Amino acid sequence: MSSPVEHKSVYDHSKRQLFLLICLTTLAVLFVKKSMIENETAAFEFLADQPQGSVLYLRSALQYLSIPFIYLWKFTVLGFVIWVGCFLFGYRVTFSQCWQIVLVGEFVFLIPELIKIFWFFFIETDPNFFDISAFYPLSIMNFLDYRTLPSEYSYPSKALNLFEPLYWYVLVIGITHYTRKSSRPAWIIVLGFYVPVFLLWLLFYTIVY
Repeated sequence: MSSPVEHKSVYDHSKRQLFLLICLTTLAVLFVKKSMIENETAAFEFLADQPQGSVLYLRSALQYLSIPFIYLWKFTVLGFVIWVGCFLFGYRVTFSQCWQIVLVGEFVFLIPELIKIFWFFFIETDPNFFDISAFYPLSIMNFLDYRTLPSEYSYPSKALNLFEPLYWYVLVIGITHYTRKSSRPAWIIVLGFYVPVFLLWLLFYTIVY
């Protein structure tokens, strides 16, 4: 009798392949969002015709090129935070494994970007540039008026969204996958180490904006 097929976890896949996948997917999503939604607004078309229009295109090019570097920095910092939490709990989880955990978790944040594209393609089909910039599904921003909101609160209002807890859950799954322990210590690690860093980052951004 043949043995049952073992299902390979996403956490067991090659980091290089997953990193390439997240970069290429992000690049594709960003391209669609910019070329088919943002660049079609009247405000962008007006600015593009002005002398500073070349700055907009340069800024877009830099956004595309910076994707892998931003991810490398983000995964390294957050991977270290998760690794410290695991280390203090006495778990023998390597930094490389923690790096992979946050890499896998990052796919969660592609969901709101896809929702955003769907929203402006099929529901609100004639937005202005500022409507697009302020929109983030299932976030606190949905309950605020971006036209009166101070600019330093714009990013935190979008960052506080229901996809964050889903991201925490993916981190917990990753930690339990490598530790082979119950999920309770993993939740303590995520809520006790990652979440405070996340909230401190939002506070720091608001202060120094």
